[in-house]
Amino acid sequence: MSIQFEEITKETLYIALEIINSNPNYNIIENGIPKRELVEMEEELLNPETTSVFIKLDDTFIGVMDYLMENPKDQCPWLGLLMVHGDYQGFGFGTQAYALYESEMLKRGLNRIRIGVIKENVKAKQFWESLGFLYIKTALSENGKEIFVYEKNFPKEA
Repeated sequence: MSIQFEEITKETLYIALEIINSNPNYNIIENGIPKRELVEMEEELLNPETTSVFIKLDDTFIGVMDYLMENPKDQCPWLGLLMVHGDYQGFGFGTQAYALYESEMLKRGLNRIRIGVIKENVKAKQFWESLGFLYIKTALSENGKEIFVYEKNFPKEA
């Protein structure tokens, strides 16, 4: 079984919506509602600024990832979303997907990555800290939520 990425398209967006809606607790923390709509997902995942991919386990869509190669605010690459379908959580797939993402970013010559975690999302903070991300500051999101900004510096290749 191997993890790989596949680009999200307008035709496959409904699968991304199903994955995101399998995580109602996250949706409540993020947006105050348990279910998202397709039109919102199109705006978030099919925009020219970010890259949005499915996390696939062989032929099964098990998650979504959205990232920005360079945030104009700080010139850093940001991983905006890594979400595994509720049915596939707890098996290490998120960790495997992140490892694949990090190796792809290293190949592109990046030396660090940033993420933002909503203050209330304790589970996410634990996950990212376990992967070596370090807290650097607190910021406010566009909708006024407190965001903990984390950064991971990649080891220099020998």
